[in-house]
This record gives sequence, structure tokens and C-alpha cells, in this order.
Amino acid sequence: MQTQLAPQHQSTPEGLKAQEVLRQCVHCGFCNATCPTYRVTGNELDGPRGRIYLMKQVFEGQVPTRTTQEHLDHCIGCRHCESTCPSGVQYHELLAVGQPVVDAQVQRPWRERLLRWGLVKLMPSPWFAPALKLGQAVRPLLPAALREQVPSRPPMAAPAWPDPRKSLHARRVLLLKGCVQPGLRPHIDASTARVLDAIGIRAVVAAASTCCGAVQGHMGDVDGAKARARRNIDAWWPYIESPTPVEAILINASGCGAWVKDYGSLLADDPAYADKARRVVAMVRDPGEMLASWMPMLKRKLGKRAQAGLGAVTFHPPCSLSHAQKLSSAAKPGPIETGLRELGFDVKLAVQDSHQCCGAGGAYSVLQPELSRQLRDLKLKSLQATEPHLIASANIGCIVHLQSGTDTPVKHWLEVLDEALSG
Repeated sequence: MQTQLAPQHQSTPEGLKAQEVLRQCVHCGFCNATCPTYRVTGNELDGPRGRIYLMKQVFEGQVPTRTTQEHLDHCIGCRHCESTCPSGVQYHELLAVGQPVVDAQVQRPWRERLLRWGLVKLMPSPWFAPALKLGQAVRPLLPAALREQVPSRPPMAAPAWPDPRKSLHARRVLLLKGCVQPGLRPHIDASTARVLDAIGIRAVVAAASTCCGAVQGHMGDVDGAKARARRNIDAWWPYIESPTPVEAILINASGCGAWVKDYGSLLADDPAYADKARRVVAMVRDPGEMLASWMPMLKRKLGKRAQAGLGAVTFHPPCSLSHAQKLSSAAKPGPIETGLRELGFDVKLAVQDSHQCCGAGGAYSVLQPELSRQLRDLKLKSLQATEPHLIASANIGCIVHLQSGTDTPVKHWLEVLDEALSG
């Protein structure tokens, strides 16, 4: 797509990145066919092609409006369009530079500014878990619209982490300390550590590490996201440079994993951290990427139970797993689906649009509740057609969002595996 940058954008990193991405786009519209928001609204400007054109206008000098901003806000960031695009357009890179340029010229309503500020400050902070507990305590008293924004408590207490006095394995991996996941579902990290312990690997968490920075990054606070990335790199570096280094940085929330795998791009212009960021990225793994190597020990641990079958699981591949990390696709089962089947689980996928977005999108369910709810209900309808006893996923946002619309248990696949290992 031919683009003529306005003078104020011609020499900026944002303008040059926008021009690079825009010139790849041939405006064919294949992306609209798989865009979740376009499929719900039917509005051209709520699809990637329309949003690309809006951002093109802005970088060519047209003054954006509140309408421009709203259509960009409607994007979940699922990146399904990138999986569909025949030209390989990296739409998320254009959105990453386009949204801040629009936000700098269009002031949001004060309520919206307050909500976004609160999310950026609260979600990655130590105050998130206490605030969540307070919200859950008063949840029955809240108005219906607000009550749906407060996730209900998990029905069972989290399993215990492996006893550190007994888990003295030589092999180690780092886990992300995280922000919302320990408050919403501490079960996930505990189950991850227990699965690793069962196969002879010790899970460690760097005390000084923090949120991955995705919350800030997705809402335009790029400086805040970079600060989080630097802090994590500094916290992980002694484990990487150790005489007995960790095998991997294992990130069990696929949305966080996708973001950390972009640290190299995020800090590419930082001379003090660019090389370190690239080395960190080379060590980041989703648990699904390591499942095949764990298979011999897992099979030995599961023994005859695996041969007899471990039950049915309906799996929802998150967009961050499918379209960002490219670890699952409609054309080819991913390593999680394949591995669980090999272990003895009867793994099913949604009867249609198995890799379509559920509408979670990080903070999207809070910022765009109506669109998010419609997409959740469409996804659940497709999942429920498999008559599931259990729905599994690989990202905390998807798990909590789907659970808000169904009584069927929704868990992380590592929780399911932990339960099988513990009998």
C-alpha cells in the first residue's frame, strides 16, 4: 500500500515502522474473514483492513477523531489476521505505534481515563490480590454489570508447591512471577511446579522479578512496559549467567509468553539491554514447547492409568498461543493437543472456529465488556457442543473469562496434568 508520511512522522521511529508495515498490505481483506470484532459488528472499520486504513490516514497527516480511537480500541489484539494474511503483514506492530499517536491527539472521556489508569496501576501491583479478595467478598452485593467484572473464587484451594527441602533436582527452570495469575488462580503456578517436580525439574521464581509488562504495553504505556522488561531481565540474569544456568524461562500464561518473546523488539533501541533481551527471548518457552521432551518421564509416572485413558478434555487454544506464538493452528494440532493425546487424554476442540478468539484479550473484557461478552458466548456455544466435562486452556485471561460464562470447570492444561499425576 503506497504511503506518504506527513512531515511530522517522516523521521520518527513510529512513522518509519508504520510505513514499513503499511507498504506490505495489499488491502485484500482476507483478514476480515477471521477478525472476531468484524464478524460480530460487520463494520469495516472494526476489521483489520479498516483499522489499517484509519492508521494510514493518521500517519499521512489526517487529524484522528474519537471515532478513530474507538475503532482501534475495539481491536482485541488476537493477531488472527496475521495468521490469515497472505502478505505477512505484522498488524500488531502497526497498532503498537498507531494507538499511542492517536491517543496523543484525542483525549478520552474522564471515566475512561480513570479506568485505564486504574488498570495499569493496579493489575501489575502487589495490591491486585488484596483488591481482588475484597471484590470477591462483596461480589453478591454488587450490581449485575459490575458483579460480572469480578471473577468468582476458584471452588478449591490451590495445591501445595513441592517441598523445597525435597525438590533438590539439579535441573531448574525459571517461572514468571506474574501479576494477576497468582491472585486469580494460584493453582496454575503450583500445578506447574508439581508437574516439573514429578519429572525431576525444580521450578524457581526470581524474587525481584515482576509483571511481564503486557498490561502497560497494550494500553499505550510503552515506557512502563520497558521498565518492567528491564526489571525482569535484571532479576533473571544471575540465573542465566550462573555456572549451573536454568534450562529455560518457562511461562505458563501464553499471553505473557508472547509478550516476553517480544522483549527483543521492545528493547531493540536500548544499548544497555538489547543484547540481554535477545538472550532472554532465546530462553523463553511455553510449557507446550517442552512437553514432548517431558513425555518419557510423564508416561513412566502415569503408568497404566495412561494406557487406560485419562478422560475427555475440550481444549481452547488461546490466540496468544495460536496466532502470536504459532504453537497451534486449525491446519495442524499443536504440541499441547498432541502431547495430551499421547499421554492418554481424549482431547477435543470446539466444533467450529476452534482457534477463534474468546474475547478475553487481557484487560479487553473490562474495557469493552459488551463485545467481549458476545465473543465469549459464541466461543462457549462452540465449546459446549462437544458436551465437555472439562474445558482446558493455556492462558489465565481465557480461563477466567470463559469460566464467567459457564458452570463447566475451566482449567489450565497443566492443572489437568497435575491432577492425573497425583491420581
